[in-house]
Amino acid sequence: MVKIRSYANVWDALEDDPVERASLTARSELMIALEQTIRGWKITQKEAATRLGITQPRLNDLLKGRFSKFSLGALMDIATKAGLTVTVKVKKQAA
Repeated sequence: MVKIRSYANVWDALEDDPVERASLTARSELMIALEQTIRGWKITQKEAATRLGITQPRLNDLLKGRFSKFSLGALMDIATKAGLTVTVKVKKQAA
């Protein structure tokens, strides 16, 4: 019999290290919100990069979801420049 497991998100299924899993989850949520916001501006990547204070190649990395190129702090800075409000929710893990 095959056991079927369900996960809260893809990182829970792919990453064993809880620290890396939390970082990947937070970064992916920020990257999705940023991508949606930036595409909603309906401006060129060059214009968006200028608005965010980053280079166009860096913006392209963000829009393509290249997680390894962004720290959580960098994404929070970019999100703030994009006019997004970032909040952090901290809770104790279930035992």
